[in-house]
Amino acid sequence: MLTWARGAAATAAVGVCLAGCTSPTSDARPTATQSGRTTATPSVTRVPAPAPVEIDIPPTGAPVEDPALRAELLAMLVQDQAVRTGVAPAGDSRSADELAADWDETDRRHNARMAKVLSRHGWPGWRLVGSDGAFAAWVLVQHADLDLALQERGLELMGRAVAAGDADPSDHAYLVDRVRVAKGEPQVYGTQWGSDAAGEPEPRTPIEDAAMVDVRRASVGLGTLDDYLEELAQAP
Repeated sequence: MLTWARGAAATAAVGVCLAGCTSPTSDARPTATQSGRTTATPSVTRVPAPAPVEIDIPPTGAPVEDPALRAELLAMLVQDQAVRTGVAPAGDSRSADELAADWDETDRRHNARMAKVLSRHGWPGWRLVGSDGAFAAWVLVQHADLDLALQERGLELMGRAVAAGDADPSDHAYLVDRVRVAKGEPQVYGTQWGSDAAGEPEPRTPIEDAAMVDVRRASVGLGTLDDYLEELAQAP
């Protein structure tokens, strides 16, 4: 069962890959470390953050404007998760190896469909497809590492939706960092992590103004960076 919690441990359990995610044929996208070390930048004293803002996410199952699109996005999310976890959904006889072999093709198919969705609807937000449908859309764009232009377009449109109160700013924060990492730019929120040669946690690109990262994270509803790294270390 999918969970809509934004904690790293909760989402990693269903393959959402918030910190990083590696397809079988991609060598440019390191996975999150399982190390227990929780402070990656010991030389930086971070400014204490206020309590994270509370995000008023609509309840799952609330009426939506386009239930057919919502159902399609949720079905695509099931396939996205299957190729990443190696666990086929009910009625799907593919083995873990077969699912892994389908990873990139599944992403290409989803990328093409999401490009059409964005062109027709803009960002599929809470009002259009509900909190679960919008979450699915975000995961699909977050995982569109084979199509940076699609991620950039999604980031722009999702930013507008966040400003209009129609999308989750914490999800948007992850996409901000995902796109920045893909472009070799510093992260804003410190959400994308890999590991160094010794297996210790390492941000995939440096964190911009690292002393203020917890303040920025709190402003979009995220907990502290240390808490996030603890969750990553505890994720299965």
